[in-house]
Amino acid sequence: MNRTDVQAWLDRYVAAWQGNQREPIEALFTEDAIYRFRPWGATSERRGRAAIAESWLEDPDQPGTWEASYEPFAVDGNRAVATGTSLYAATNDQGAKRYHNVFLLEFADDGRCSAFTELFMLEK
Repeated sequence: MNRTDVQAWLDRYVAAWQGNQREPIEALFTEDAIYRFRPWGATSERRGRAAIAESWLEDPDQPGTWEASYEPFAVDGNRAVATGTSLYAATNDQGAKRYHNVFLLEFADDGRCSAFTELFMLEK
């Protein structure tokens, strides 16, 4: 993997998130991928691309209610760190929210992600 490969994967990640369709989500990950919403706790982890897609589709973010931008920070062989932001629009119940994200990524030889850990902080 190089920076261009990782950026292409991140772009497909955002597109899959926007599309809320199973196939593009599953295409991002290996069959046995591990996806961690947080770096700890079994309830914050999904194993396998089908389980990852299912978790995304349980309560999807609606198109037009958010925007996101991520880029590679460091790439070392099949491992990468990406940084970026996710911005959720204000609703009737709450103001806009901006999250600063760090993704710890591991990739298989075919460019699909085999391990994904998300770290985030809410901007105040």
